Amino acid sequence: MSIFTQLTHLPGSYQGPDRTLEGPFGLLGLGEASLAARLCEDFAQATLTRSGTQLVLNSPETQAAADDFAALAEVSGVNVVRAGQGEGRRFDLDRLGYLAPGGVLGTYHLAQYVAYATGHADEARQAEALITALRDRCVPEIEEGNPARELAWSLWGRAPLLLAPVGEGALIEVWQGLLARIGKVLSVPVEHEPLYTVTGAFEARHERGDGRLALILGDEDHEMSLCREVLETRIDEVTLVPFPEGSSGYAGALAMWYFAAWTAAYLAEREGVSPEDSPALVQVLATLVTGTLVTGTPGEDLN
Repeated sequence: MSIFTQLTHLPGSYQGPDRTLEGPFGLLGLGEASLAARLCEDFAQATLTRSGTQLVLNSPETQAAADDFAALAEVSGVNVVRAGQGEGRRFDLDRLGYLAPGGVLGTYHLAQYVAYATGHADEARQAEALITALRDRCVPEIEEGNPARELAWSLWGRAPLLLAPVGEGALIEVWQGLLARIGKVLSVPVEHEPLYTVTGAFEARHERGDGRLALILGDEDHEMSLCREVLETRIDEVTLVPFPEGSSGYAGALAMWYFAAWTAAYLAEREGVSPEDSPALVQVLATLVTGTLVTGTPGEDLN
């Protein structure tokens, strides 16, 4: 199934648990599951909790570390709930509260699971509405006015700078990861104190700004406006990629992830490369995987 078909069918495909667990919550994400945890950082602290429920998300190659974190949480007497992202045969399914599909689009399933588990069903439904609306604008059948395809063409042949307002660093991680994993291109994150970076980065060699593009992700606050003002004198183009439909929070972040995946898929098409995981990534992950192999079905609701 092509990446475009997978993206088209993704909205509304979450079939996992929707019940709320007991708070407060701690949330740790490891490996491929780390991005879902970052998208859900408004719902739970990225730490080990001393009461309530500890959520531990991981992919197969990080099972040893997940075991350690789960054991530490259990010492505090909290309820530890684990969720996996990947092939079921690589997990001990009896220890999982939920198993999300592996692969780059599994982030959606795992993030929605965390939203429901932490009592944020309304935000989960808002996210579904946003990505469904985006799907209708980004499918390949929409040739004119397709925002993902248009942005991909702007990115073609470039290594974009990625910027976001303070507190929205997850957006930079989303775009850097998806542009690389699906689009097969390098981007340059500028997250910490970006004004100190952009005011000096091109001073020694002004020609390094030729042909370069910067993406401002999310809202353009005062700091981002200053970054734009500086960069417009040093590089070719600065583009705002706003939250879809004026959204924010978790729903907006998941919608941005979905839009980034579409953009990266069109960029791979434009570059003439496969959007599938690179052979190098497949080999590296296979080397890192540890633990007992068992049988299971990716995406299976284990509750």
